[in-house]
Amino acid sequence: MPLSFAFKVFIGPLVILTMLFGGTASADNVDRLMKQLSSSDDYKVRISAALSLSKLRDQRAVWPFVKALKDSDKTVRGVAAASLGKIVNSTTSAKMQARVLQELKKAASSDSNSFVRKQAQKAFDALSKLGGPSEVSAGGIYVNIGQMSAKTDDATKIRSHMRKTVLKTFKKKASSMMIAWPGGKDPSKRQISQKKVKAFHVDGTINELTATTSGSSTTVSCKVSMLIASYPEKSMFGFLKGGAQVRASSSPKEVQYAKEDCVAAVMEDLVARKIIPTIKSRP
Repeated sequence: MPLSFAFKVFIGPLVILTMLFGGTASADNVDRLMKQLSSSDDYKVRISAALSLSKLRDQRAVWPFVKALKDSDKTVRGVAAASLGKIVNSTTSAKMQARVLQELKKAASSDSNSFVRKQAQKAFDALSKLGGPSEVSAGGIYVNIGQMSAKTDDATKIRSHMRKTVLKTFKKKASSMMIAWPGGKDPSKRQISQKKVKAFHVDGTINELTATTSGSSTTVSCKVSMLIASYPEKSMFGFLKGGAQVRASSSPKEVQYAKEDCVAAVMEDLVARKIIPTIKSRP
């Protein structure tokens, strides 16, 4: 029976990160732009919304762009196809990647406009390469990244940010580990056994995410827990906790950014300093 253990890590004791925010493209615009793209009666507004969303590259815009492939205006459809080629990446769920490829393939072969067909085919070709490595090396390590959990008002956005942070950290700190299986689907126990790969599951949960305003400044506090388990059994053998604080102004936009930065700081630390070394040390 494998030995169970737990880590308890707090950055700092509580690291105070003073953040400077700026930039012309604001994530606060995403909801408004998605609504314009989906429901505006003016095709010029839909085109403008599509172009702006493409620059923001927010994962929430993936599905609206998929629906926009059927827009009545050819320019909107073309921009939607090109944008999907930029926005969809390894952090997009395998299920959504498959749906995007399906819709792009359909547009590339049957859209009435040649420009749209060309953009759809170009995006399809680019995204077809996201399925992970073409081969699995015997004795390698595969890490299945969970969907994350967050009981917050903006849970969907925060969960996406959590998963993206974990994926980026693995790519940066443990590039030899596979975080995607060939074909984009999660491997079965039989596939893992056949390839003689060591497989693990990593997931995370936000236990606390609060913002306390005093005068013109706000302090965001976050506490995150993460687990390491075998895969596909998902039998946990490691549990970690971390926390941090980020200071920002009282602006709603900066408070939102501070929340994301707080969570990212903790998760990057836990993955880089504890999870990756633990996985490497497992027999």
